Amino acid sequence: MIDIDNQSDLTLPIEMITTITESLTQSDVELLIVDEEQMRHINAEHRNIDKATDVLSFPLEAIPMAPLGTIIINTKAIETVSSSLGHKEEEEFCLLYIHGLLHLLGFDHEVDSGEMREKEEAIIKAFNLPKSLIVRTLEKED
Repeated sequence: MIDIDNQSDLTLPIEMITTITESLTQSDVELLIVDEEQMRHINAEHRNIDKATDVLSFPLEAIPMAPLGTIIINTKAIETVSSSLGHKEEEEFCLLYIHGLLHLLGFDHEVDSGEMREKEEAIIKAFNLPKSLIVRTLEKED
């Protein structure tokens, strides 16, 4: 189950993110949809980075029977990136959701040897979505 707190007017692809979640875990997930200012505040408070980001994940590993964790998604990032890359907001939302969910599941592209990228690409291919966050970021670095 996904417990959703949508603090925006964004229409969420509930069926798709439910299917994605169920394909990866049986655990519950909390999902919070916020604006850019709320995301900046959360990032500053919890990571000491005073700027907005697109997606954050906070795992709840030590609490038995608790949700897997919380994914927080920034609506402004969805609007900006989907517009600039020419795909639907629902697709960008799903890409960010997948990225956040993989972090909750223990993947970390900043320290792994490509495992998160491979897993993300396999999920994206299975759900016929555009390029992943990691792939886009790596393409910018090249």
